[in-house]
Amino acid sequence: MPLAGAENLLDWAFLPTFCPKMPFPYDFLALAAAACWAVASLLSANAARHLGAFAFSRWRMFCVSLMLWSVALLGGGWASLSPHSLGIMAISGLIGIFIGDTALFAAMNRLGPRRAGVLFATHALFSALLGYLVFGETITGLTLLGCLLLVGGVMTAIFFGKRGNDTHAWEQDNGNPWPGIGLGLLSALCQSVATLMVKPVMMGEIDPVAASAVRMSTAFVAHLALLWCGLVVARPLRAINWPVFGMVALNAFLAMGVGMTLILLALRYGEVGMVAMLSSVSPVLVLPLLWLVMKRRPANGAWLGALATVVGTGLIVARH
Repeated sequence: MPLAGAENLLDWAFLPTFCPKMPFPYDFLALAAAACWAVASLLSANAARHLGAFAFSRWRMFCVSLMLWSVALLGGGWASLSPHSLGIMAISGLIGIFIGDTALFAAMNRLGPRRAGVLFATHALFSALLGYLVFGETITGLTLLGCLLLVGGVMTAIFFGKRGNDTHAWEQDNGNPWPGIGLGLLSALCQSVATLMVKPVMMGEIDPVAASAVRMSTAFVAHLALLWCGLVVARPLRAINWPVFGMVALNAFLAMGVGMTLILLALRYGEVGMVAMLSSVSPVLVLPLLWLVMKRRPANGAWLGALATVVGTGLIVARH
């Protein structure tokens, strides 16, 4: 068994990965993933517009694949994967990361991170519906009330998060918004379908780091194939430089390396719909970060939505 003891902090941090039977609070794992995505989203905005959606995603997949392969090799996680689980993770990577993430950053380039976040937050609703249809997962009582408050709060916080006279570059329109809206909804649906696919596999003794490595590597190879085929949209808008590469690498580590691995681990212990609901608070967590970047307090509607999200999250966590 790899890493037999928890002799230091690093061992303790990865203990759930190597002890899949260990009970672990999936709600906090999902919330931690949301925090990673919130920070990473701000790092991605300028880099994605510099490189373009496809080139940004390709570089990000390259960075995170190297990170995850290294950790999986050191920890011995590859031994936990069967040919069946490899296939499921690869298909999930194509749908959720290759298509979904690329669509999200394309939407962000058109609509900005705030409005793209509104559309991506609908993945919680898609996941709850698919979880009910496929696994028979139901949400009732105070948990249902908490979910409604959470989703409604996320939507309110982002939709009403812009101040009337805000002229920041992230709030400006870049062409017809309808393609951006379609891309944002597509990214949310792909995220939900990909999450649904890996749930049965993650219930076994699968190392989430190795599983993430398979998903990321598959998406990276697909991106390379598009570039090698000469697809115009796959080419970078501008040449990458060291500052942009640094932002891409840090985004890859936080969002895909840590965040997506935490989501896979949360799916081992929690229901698809509940994990999606809790991880969807990421856009609300972005609000105080945007305040730091833009030096302007979010609008009153954003605070109202954030309050509803906090209350809803509290109800969900308290009931689990």
